[in-house]
Amino acid sequence: AGSLMTTKHSQPQSTFGKSLTSTSTNTPYFKIAESTEVPSYVTKCPSNGLCSRLPPDCMTCNTNYSCIYGKPATFDCKVKPYVHCLDQNNHEQENFTINMTCQFCWQLATTDYVCTNSTNCMTVSCPRQRYNATCTVRDHIHCLGNRVFPKMLYCNWTGGYKWSTALALSITLGGFGADRFYLGQWREGLGKLFSFGGLGIWTLIDVLLIGVGYVGPADGSLYI
Repeated sequence: AGSLMTTKHSQPQSTFGKSLTSTSTNTPYFKIAESTEVPSYVTKCPSNGLCSRLPPDCMTCNTNYSCIYGKPATFDCKVKPYVHCLDQNNHEQENFTINMTCQFCWQLATTDYVCTNSTNCMTVSCPRQRYNATCTVRDHIHCLGNRVFPKMLYCNWTGGYKWSTALALSITLGGFGADRFYLGQWREGLGKLFSFGGLGIWTLIDVLLIGVGYVGPADGSLYI
């Protein structure tokens, strides 16, 4: 997965700094190899852009052991071989600094990373079900530690069923079980069809249950 930070050879100055000892923060500066083969990370690195805007895969940085958790911090960085970037004056640059918040990647806001989704768990259940997701930090976000990490998330997938359609069918054709058929609940749909909506009682109950979202798709997904 890799990490933004590399080890700086100095004594830790804070309790937070002592915790930054994982293998993901011990990558030394890269040296230009004699081989002419271009590394794969180069394809992710824009050419002649601002160095401070490069994705983390395009640079190596020294860990700032004096940074305070949750506070802004400055990190000294260097571009990797074959990466070309510029400073504010359009001059080519190798060494530069970036500003970021002193925190690990798994502590980022949910908008700063993307996670895998699951279509095997039930979104409507008590208690709410969770699933094991693998999350990856977005390219423009900088953080400490592994940029790919596991996380337990609530089931939130959708099968494409619309709540408005289900409610409209329940109000207009609920007596024939159209709402239940639409949601994939065939047995309940047949029951409503042959009982004329439970003589109207079942129809009224379903309008209420679908309206509040208690009855959902049979596959366990969320409404759109």
